[in-house]
Amino acid sequence: MVPKYKRVLLKLSGEALSGEQGFGLNFDIVNRVCAAIKECVDAGAQIAIVVGGGNFWRGRSSGEMERTRADHMGMLATTINSLALADSLEQLGCQVRVQTAIAMHEIAEPYIRNKAVRHLEKGRVVVFGCGTGNPYFSTDTASALRALEINADIIFKASMVDGVYDSDPKKNPNAVKYDTLSFMDVLNRDLKVMDATAASLCNENNLPILVFNLEQPENIVRAVAGESIGTVVHS
Repeated sequence: MVPKYKRVLLKLSGEALSGEQGFGLNFDIVNRVCAAIKECVDAGAQIAIVVGGGNFWRGRSSGEMERTRADHMGMLATTINSLALADSLEQLGCQVRVQTAIAMHEIAEPYIRNKAVRHLEKGRVVVFGCGTGNPYFSTDTASALRALEINADIIFKASMVDGVYDSDPKKNPNAVKYDTLSFMDVLNRDLKVMDATAASLCNENNLPILVFNLEQPENIVRAVAGESIGTVVHS
């Protein structure tokens, strides 16, 4: 496999890592995802990862809890997932660094942009935990921010659907899948690909996003190789 993209920011859904159980971590899935990532790294691609925390906690679904504290709990959930990914990747022989936007010196490096880029240049996988480190910002926005900071070629958004549809394909069997979309289409049609902040940030900086299904982890390899899968969102 010859990579089409040299440096990729891979956004992983926390829910996708839990499998059918819907909560926690399914290590069979985690290991399959990490095996695909290792294949990409071995082929010469540089991979950075942002992972959500919805398999443990979703701040916006916390009911009466104060939003800032709820979001901080969500950041901790992303750190659990980050450490799990790091462990699986290391067992496969990858060099990995976890960097968190909130200081956790005993378990991870603090996020430093230049160090992250240097790790990637040395062939290490970098996992970014804690989102942006700020409440009210999603891990989608963290993905856009980190991708721009490290000069990624593209964001891969690997989730539970195989692309972007005009309506929810789980509720509407006649939903139509798009092969390509503009960010303005996403914003104007409220297509729920990502939050508006992330979409605007990518649009303003000409950073494309490829949305595809993580239920088949080998899609990560196919995406890095430039195969036509999922939906491409561009400026």
